[in-house]
Amino acid sequence: MTTHADTLSEYRYKTATNRIGLWLFILSDAFVFVGLLVSRFYLFGGQRPELNQFLGLIVTSILLASSFFMNRAESSIVHGRVTAFTRNTLVTLALGVLFLIGVVGVEWQIAPFAPGDNAMASVFYTMTGFHAFHVLSGVIFLAVVYRNGKKGLYSAERHWPVEAAAVYWHFVDVVWVFFYPALYLMGRPVG
Repeated sequence: MTTHADTLSEYRYKTATNRIGLWLFILSDAFVFVGLLVSRFYLFGGQRPELNQFLGLIVTSILLASSFFMNRAESSIVHGRVTAFTRNTLVTLALGVLFLIGVVGVEWQIAPFAPGDNAMASVFYTMTGFHAFHVLSGVIFLAVVYRNGKKGLYSAERHWPVEAAAVYWHFVDVVWVFFYPALYLMGRPVG
């Protein structure tokens, strides 16, 4: 007969193993993002694309706010507050969608170049596109976590998927903290 302590012990062991896997994935993914940053500086040097500064600040603020709400969601489930967890996860999800709309739906449309125009355009669309793909993956992950949270599948003792979603979401946000200045602020604008 399996006791609650045995299953909780097994859950903790699996969670520890999963954490190692998640961090190895994030480390390997970070190398790709670093490669994109290196490409940006190698190809652009002291120049940057002439992008909409206000829009860049807005989408960055949205993404940073989403990280705040994701942290609140994770803290809420750790303390067993399911309603606060689902509410904050939903806000995070909505802010992630707004970020995607801002970058892909607006910035890509008003950028001063098309994807194949030159090296600067190619690097810009690759950096923002790869990051947007990660945000989209995070939004999907959060939607699943939200749905499962509404079903009551998480508790203070068992919430590994929430922790994994939070770690992934914060990673994607940190990447943008480096991409934003590299694309929008560093160097003299070239139109």
